[in-house]
Amino acid sequence: MSEKVDILIVGAGAAGVGVALALHRLGLKFLIVERYGIGASFRHWPRETRFITPSFTANAFGLPDLNALNPETSPAFTLGKEHPSGLDYARYLEALVEHYKLRVENGTEVTHVEARPEGFRVETRRGLLEARFVVWATGEFQFPQALFPGSELGLHYGQIRRWTALEGEEFVVIGGYESGLDAAYHLTRLGKRVVVLDPAAPWEKQTGEPSQDVSPYTRERLWQAQATGRLELRRARVRQLRAQNGHYRLVLPRGHLLAPTIPILATGFGGGFEPVQHLFEWNGASPILREESDESTLAPGLFLVGPKVNHRSTAFCFVYKFRSRFPVVASAIAKRLGVDSSPLEPYREQGMWAENLARCCTSGCVC
Repeated sequence: MSEKVDILIVGAGAAGVGVALALHRLGLKFLIVERYGIGASFRHWPRETRFITPSFTANAFGLPDLNALNPETSPAFTLGKEHPSGLDYARYLEALVEHYKLRVENGTEVTHVEARPEGFRVETRRGLLEARFVVWATGEFQFPQALFPGSELGLHYGQIRRWTALEGEEFVVIGGYESGLDAAYHLTRLGKRVVVLDPAAPWEKQTGEPSQDVSPYTRERLWQAQATGRLELRRARVRQLRAQNGHYRLVLPRGHLLAPTIPILATGFGGGFEPVQHLFEWNGASPILREESDESTLAPGLFLVGPKVNHRSTAFCFVYKFRSRFPVVASAIAKRLGVDSSPLEPYREQGMWAENLARCCTSGCVC
């Protein structure tokens, strides 16, 4: 594989396909490369997991489906479901690729990206690519995050395929945000006893900011899990995990907890940045981006799309959030290529263009 392209998109998940649709609207030429296959991360969700954001066909009223990737489509219409599964959403992504005839090369893993004066040299396991612009869209789910010593002894949420496959009657879940509470819900439904540990106790927060608060969908299911009498929520930090005589010892700030089954790690996800890590400045675990273009401050022409975009301490971690930056990236690339960006106006008309972050990224709920 050896090719020179104007725009290379790395990743064929929601972020990669979504930004490709914006570029396609402008008539720009691009190539999407994907390590596995279209929607691979969604295909690896636990079978019982559902979108916490609801899908509803309301496009004609200027209220596009929260899980749609462009103004003209709706997963609710395509799938007939309000809370799609991962497999469902992968079907939606495949339908988009087929309908819009997007070019995707599956089985192409990027191993290193080098910035050059004229663009980027991209090494893959199938050969070399050259691109004037690179859009990094690798998502999160394929990159489980470990936060404490001994994490490798646990079972990360991203490694679970079916909750019914887990043997045992008592479980400890480390992490109490969306994935941790989802785990607790499914396990208690199966008659298991569950302890959830999290020092921040996110189930108690109510700030009005969706990236910090537990979603209404999850909170409603949390109440159902608590009603079983089999769920304990505990404000506690796990400092270390050890194996002990067929059990698992969780070291806490005060004392310990002994778990009879492998602990479930709901400790979040990374972003698969290794091939481009050196091309971004970092603020902790967040890449620093130019606010006007979601572009690297170190390597002009390298853009980030997806849930790892972060501005003004606000994470763009849901589809309806990060999709609002697709036209930002597409218009920035169009401007440098001398291409008219007015075909992107439907994004603005449908409220899918977060251009003014001072206006869009603050909570306005009063009750």
